[in-house]
Amino acid sequence: MREFFRRKRDDSPGSSRSPGRHLYSLLATHSVAGQVFVLQLALTVLLVVAAVVALFLQSERAGTQEARQRSAVGAETFAHAPGTLAAMQSADPTARLQPAAEAARKASGADLIVALRPDGIRWTHTDPRLIGKPVPRRPALDGKAHTATFTTAVGRAVSTTVPVHAENGSIAGLVSVAIRVHQADEWTVRQLPLLLGSAAAALLLVTGGAAWVSNRLRRQTHGWHPAEMRRMYDHHDAVLHAVREGVLIISSGGVLLLANDEARRLLELPADAERRTVADLGLTARLSTLLTSGRPATDEVHLAGDRLLAVNVRPTAPRSGPAGTVVTLRDTTELRALAGRAGVAQERLKMIYDAGLRIGTTLDVGRTAEELAAVAVPRFADVVTVELLEPVLHGDEPAAGANAVLRRMAICGLPEESATYRVGEPLAVVPGTPMGRVLASGRPVLVADLRTADEWRRQDVAGTERVLGRGIRSLIAVPLQARGVILGLANFWRAEASGRFEEEDMTFAEELTARAAVAIDNARRYSREHTTAVTLQRSLLPQALPEQSALEVAHRYLPAHAGVGGDWFDVIPLPGCRVALVVGDVVGHGLHAAATMGRLRTAVHNFSALDLPPDELLGHLDELVSHIDTDEARAAGLGTGDGGGPGDEGLWPGGMPGHTDGDPAGAGRTGITGATCLYAIYDPVGGRTTLATAGHPGPAVIGPDGTVSFPEVPVSPPLGLGGSLPVETTELTLSEGSRLVLYTDGLVENRDRAIGTGLELLRTALAAGADRTPEQTCTAVLAAMLPDHPSDDIALLVARTRLLDPARVADWEVASDPAAVAPVRAACLDMLESWGLTAAQFTTELILSELLTNAIRYGAQPIRVRLLYDRSLICEVSDGTSASPHLRRAATTDEGGRGLFLVAQFAQRWGTRYTPGGKVIWTEQSLDGSRPDTGPKSADDVLDQWGDVS
Repeated sequence: MREFFRRKRDDSPGSSRSPGRHLYSLLATHSVAGQVFVLQLALTVLLVVAAVVALFLQSERAGTQEARQRSAVGAETFAHAPGTLAAMQSADPTARLQPAAEAARKASGADLIVALRPDGIRWTHTDPRLIGKPVPRRPALDGKAHTATFTTAVGRAVSTTVPVHAENGSIAGLVSVAIRVHQADEWTVRQLPLLLGSAAAALLLVTGGAAWVSNRLRRQTHGWHPAEMRRMYDHHDAVLHAVREGVLIISSGGVLLLANDEARRLLELPADAERRTVADLGLTARLSTLLTSGRPATDEVHLAGDRLLAVNVRPTAPRSGPAGTVVTLRDTTELRALAGRAGVAQERLKMIYDAGLRIGTTLDVGRTAEELAAVAVPRFADVVTVELLEPVLHGDEPAAGANAVLRRMAICGLPEESATYRVGEPLAVVPGTPMGRVLASGRPVLVADLRTADEWRRQDVAGTERVLGRGIRSLIAVPLQARGVILGLANFWRAEASGRFEEEDMTFAEELTARAAVAIDNARRYSREHTTAVTLQRSLLPQALPEQSALEVAHRYLPAHAGVGGDWFDVIPLPGCRVALVVGDVVGHGLHAAATMGRLRTAVHNFSALDLPPDELLGHLDELVSHIDTDEARAAGLGTGDGGGPGDEGLWPGGMPGHTDGDPAGAGRTGITGATCLYAIYDPVGGRTTLATAGHPGPAVIGPDGTVSFPEVPVSPPLGLGGSLPVETTELTLSEGSRLVLYTDGLVENRDRAIGTGLELLRTALAAGADRTPEQTCTAVLAAMLPDHPSDDIALLVARTRLLDPARVADWEVASDPAAVAPVRAACLDMLESWGLTAAQFTTELILSELLTNAIRYGAQPIRVRLLYDRSLICEVSDGTSASPHLRRAATTDEGGRGLFLVAQFAQRWGTRYTPGGKVIWTEQSLDGSRPDTGPKSADDVLDQWGDVS
């Protein structure tokens, strides 16, 4: 390092500096010497100022002390002077004391001598005007002298008051002498020349000494800045202690001048190695020769103990002083070991990368377990087994405990038939074994040598012996843990030829297993949610189709592989032997779509109970969906909005809603619900079908001869997007034996197939069999069109039409005359008798009489009566008004109001439906003996029931 300083000094231009530059460098504060000089100069000036201040304060204190002494002496002298007591006791003390006080004041140099009465009245004063007046403060009469310091107009003063005692010991009067304190600055001004001269001499002396010291310091530090010196010493310290390369500085004579910590470690040098010759350090002859030869060397490998060192030698070339060499040493043994560890780390990073790609490709727990085992064999372990807790397989929340039961899900690296436990077999956990400890603690367990691990054998003594017989020697058991829940464990086994597992292998096994655990947990949670959604959806779909005579119906529902969706279908019997067919689709998948589907299906049932036409029903359903969107947006804090419009992206492209395929949770759905629906009403009296669609694909119709057609249906926006756009209806007349096919878009459209192609495939599948039943038609359509992995759920409804026998339909026109009731009633009774329904004649007569009378009295033309004989007897009375009768309880005094009540009592069901030209009031009477048990047999029965009503 001395050589280093010498080179630094020689490199600096200090030797050729001019006197001006020398003085400038001395005063420059950026150098160490300049900073020291400025500091010394500042300290000198500070000391001079401090001396002046101290002298001033000392003068002030001395003046005050002198004034106190002179005041006390003057007061005591005047108080005890001959004649003072007699003057105070005389008749006129002022006349005698005033001249004496003034004379004493002038003689002593006091500023004021005052004689006072004991009560504080002045006898004397330099100002005659104050004689006879009291002093500001009453003097103390305790017989003692008192000295006080006070400030006057001319400066600070000291006053001493001394009592004068009478012969009897009483106080005859007081004498107060005041002397002004001499100001310190007056004395200082007089002493100032001497003081300044002394300070200047001291300052010059100190400045010269500081300049001499600073000059020597500047020469020693070469005028460096403090930052340069600090950086140099930091570098020196780093070379000595922090650099992980050995550094030696050797003189030309072969003496070791410097060795850092790393060189001492690599060469195992003694503590006193510096200042010794290299030959005395105990190095090999070859290495000693290289270090003392002075020849340059680059990465020459030499042996030093059990280390292989790469040695570099470079000569130093200072401008003055002895020459030498700088040697650097690098341990290639550790570098090779690090290279080996880096290779292992790189391989394991690649395994982690491969695990990210290969583990979790499906949402199946068993498949994920197999993927984990396949990734780890043979690159990390020779055999891998994966066991999961039993509840995980069913999507339930697992609970690892003492009685936990595992089920083996994967084996890799070993033939399954030779394994102790095969895939699918249960495995009871024994407490205290590695598996038991893993499940109990949630931490991995390493068994370095299975041959010496007794607790491992307790799991299965015979099975563990077979494992050892196959050469397996080491085990790492790692918990499959995700979100704080233990799902199972993975066991990594190594044979004797592969070496034992080490502690560092546990960290890698944990990281590898953690990736699989998350994938398994995702699969478990998906299985649970998928099962829940499927259960919910199937519970919301029709469990059994209602009995009706108008249609022969078959249906299919297939959930998508990505998760359940919102497709639904329904068959709803309506009054007048009619049947409503419904197919709908809610955009998205998962619980939200299934729940929304349930709400819409319930709403359709409720609206159907009102017997609304298809266009009105879809209009109400559209309003309901808009309310659902508004409520959900408000709950999510998204504002009410208008729920989108017909132009929203992803909804209603070509009249059909977009779907978020592959999103089982519905996370990808937009801010609106998005649903489509097709609603059709089939009337078996004449085969007329009225249908309307809201963004849903139209139906397919298969004629009795097997021809397939897709009737044109006016396109309306999906539900929730309708707004002011009306829904239009279409009427079809279907022959008996026709098949009406309703479906959702998942049947005809997917990612790989356009809707046009799907419709053509559907046409081909439907036309293949003209005599198929609805069940056979459903089976054939799905076999021909179902993709291998459906991305959307599918609902399919096939209904074959039937017509009601015209002989079982009868209708009459009724004039607006009460006299016309009797002939129509008689004709109806004759028709019932021809149908063999004589038991229902009297009840029907009562019902028709009431309904016809009300229609004639309150309605308008045309008035008609129709009887339908199907599973029940249906009576319909229509008129040209929309006023609907309401059931009420008549008071005792009312003459009317009981007829509709009797109708409700005697009919199985009754209601009102509206038509474009008026309304229809219908009743339904059961023919199977259900309510009412029997109709009234005679007028007496009617009067009895009438009496009960009143």
